[in-house]
Amino acid sequence: MAEITEPPFRPREKLLEKQKYFQSIHKHTYLKGRYDKITSVAIPGALAATALFLIGRGIYNMSHGIGKKE
Repeated sequence: MAEITEPPFRPREKLLEKQKYFQSIHKHTYLKGRYDKITSVAIPGALAATALFLIGRGIYNMSHGIGKKE
């Protein structure tokens, strides 16, 4: 049975270069990529801020009787 070898997706040199880069950074593992701050910090922060705003608005409206259905 003949073994079929595929060319790698990235050249080995590029892969080793990226490995060295990521191993040299002393940040948290989930913040090492280029756009990781956006996905790990900004989006959850925006969701939390929106949720807190809506909860606060709901409590304010309930305490002042705004928006009641008759």
